[in-house]
Amino acid sequence: MRVPDGWVVGIDLAWGESKPDGVCFLRVNGGVAEVAGFAYPRGDEGLVAALRERVGRRERAFLAIDAPIVCPNATGTRPVDRLTHTLFHREHAACHPANLGKCPRPPRILRALEAEGFRAGWNLARNRRLACEVYPHPAMVRLFRLERILKYKRGPVALRRAEFVRLGRLIRALVRDEFPELKLGAEARAVLGAAWSKPVEDRADALFCGLIGLWHWKFRGKRSEVIGDAGTGFILLPEDLRVGMG
Repeated sequence: MRVPDGWVVGIDLAWGESKPDGVCFLRVNGGVAEVAGFAYPRGDEGLVAALRERVGRRERAFLAIDAPIVCPNATGTRPVDRLTHTLFHREHAACHPANLGKCPRPPRILRALEAEGFRAGWNLARNRRLACEVYPHPAMVRLFRLERILKYKRGPVALRRAEFVRLGRLIRALVRDEFPELKLGAEARAVLGAAWSKPVEDRADALFCGLIGLWHWKFRGKRSEVIGDAGTGFILLPEDLRVGMG
């Protein structure tokens, strides 16, 4: 299957106002994909400027963002967040509750992206420029065929570092097995082979978000699942590769 040309961008969005965002740019041209680089901007204007510089204002692009960009509820939690507890509690992959009090920045970022021609959604046939929420933990469980999430976010430092090494190994194997059209390149390989640090983790997370987006882009949504809805919040997930195992 030939992969359509365009940009797929993975964004590990900081919910707060002062921390930088991890951004990974994947470029598809002539059916061949490559990791075209990373950015580590800080703040709303910095993120939009980084996207504008690389992707432009007219090119076809799909943004896979790890953050609740559609979040209309002022308090409490979104229905899709509750749904993740039903679907992924055994894998420890449920979402934290999102509301405008806890995370005002992601919906604000969506408004800034709309000014750049993006729309929130997942239907690639309807819009040339889309921004879509993804959630790496359940996506990793599905694509890596895991029973539990990788514990590189919390816990003892030694465990986190070991799990981060495991993450790099699993991403490289996933690209080899499921994305033969993708060239990682020296910069991405350096990120996946580096010792843990917060900037390295943010870039690795952005790369994985990009892979979720590339999966959706590559198969034109036919091997993806969307939970939630466009009005109250939604999350794009890849097909569960564990189905049929054992």
